[in-house]
Amino acid sequence: MFRRLKPYQLVVDIGLAVLFLLIAWPVETVLVAGSSGLGGPAFVLPALAAFVIAALFSGALALRRVSPALALALSWAGALLQVGLGRPPSFSDVAIFGVLYATAAYGSRWVSRAGLASALLGAVVIAVYLTTGPLNVGGGLSWETLPSALSLLVAAAFALGLSWTVGALVRTAVRARENRRAQEAAEAEAYAEQERVRIARDMHDVVAHSLTVVIAQANGARYAAASDPTAAATALETISSTAGAALADVRLLLTQLRHSQSDGPQPTLADLEELYAQVRAAGVPLRVDVDPAPPGTPPAAAQLAVYRILQEALTNALRHGAPGGAVDLRLSWLPDRVEVAVRNGLAERPQTGSDPVRGHGIIGMRERAQLVGGRLEAGADPAGSFVVSAVIPIGGAA
Repeated sequence: MFRRLKPYQLVVDIGLAVLFLLIAWPVETVLVAGSSGLGGPAFVLPALAAFVIAALFSGALALRRVSPALALALSWAGALLQVGLGRPPSFSDVAIFGVLYATAAYGSRWVSRAGLASALLGAVVIAVYLTTGPLNVGGGLSWETLPSALSLLVAAAFALGLSWTVGALVRTAVRARENRRAQEAAEAEAYAEQERVRIARDMHDVVAHSLTVVIAQANGARYAAASDPTAAATALETISSTAGAALADVRLLLTQLRHSQSDGPQPTLADLEELYAQVRAAGVPLRVDVDPAPPGTPPAAAQLAVYRILQEALTNALRHGAPGGAVDLRLSWLPDRVEVAVRNGLAERPQTGSDPVRGHGIIGMRERAQLVGGRLEAGADPAGSFVVSAVIPIGGAA
């Protein structure tokens, strides 16, 4: 029934209504004086009625935005009082146009429909009242006065309907602007969520792989230090270089998180040898087979996907593979795709009666492949090995 308005809007509406009353009341009083004569008891009641009519329309003007339904009701009350007293149209009727505009611009669905119906019904009332009412001087409705009555009906319907139509257009424009803002906000939120997911995925790949290498080096150095004192120094050197590279990558990711600008440098195929060296330094026999070689320079997205998938697959082999077991890695760079396969043995796990805790590694690898239009499968094969296989498109014939 009542809309929430800002204080300055209420002040403007009330001030406009007061100003309208100060103009409409004297105009209505002058019309009363012209029809009943100045002074005398006969002037009191018409003058009071003139004030009531002006007050009703002024109140409707004041409430047109805070309560369009109540403003429409007050307008009908003022109009019917005019008709009942046989009063001619006057300045007070101007408020009707503002009320009809408000019903379409600010009212609910039913109030807006009531405003449109009031515009059409009001046009009929005006045409009938002016044609057959007490103000008619032509002897009522007849075939001779029918054209003028129809013209009056069309003019009244056009004037009242135009006010309602302008309000409806304003309401449509406001809704379109709000929908556009909501869409822009939703798109910005979706983009921010995608960035958070991407950075979280990169963070997982970098930290998980680096920590796995560090742990493997630390454990190996602890057992080898007794027989080979130089093994500890070599392991510490590998741990230092791995941790330094991981720290640089983490700082880059944090910079992207603080400043949403460029993505920054990303690993390419040239960085794979360093990745292989880290795995071999952790004590894992790694056999790499690249056949055929990349034809030219593959797209950057495909290079990043291949690197991250291999990084996570080798990390899983370090963490969950059989101790001392070899890892077979195969890359096949075909004209339209690259096929990736990583195979490693599985460490024996104690039977605890529950499923092992799953991380996000396989999910992240599958997302990597899907982001560039590829697919990935991971799981144990009948021979008891764990296999990660992926197909990444690189352009060319499908």
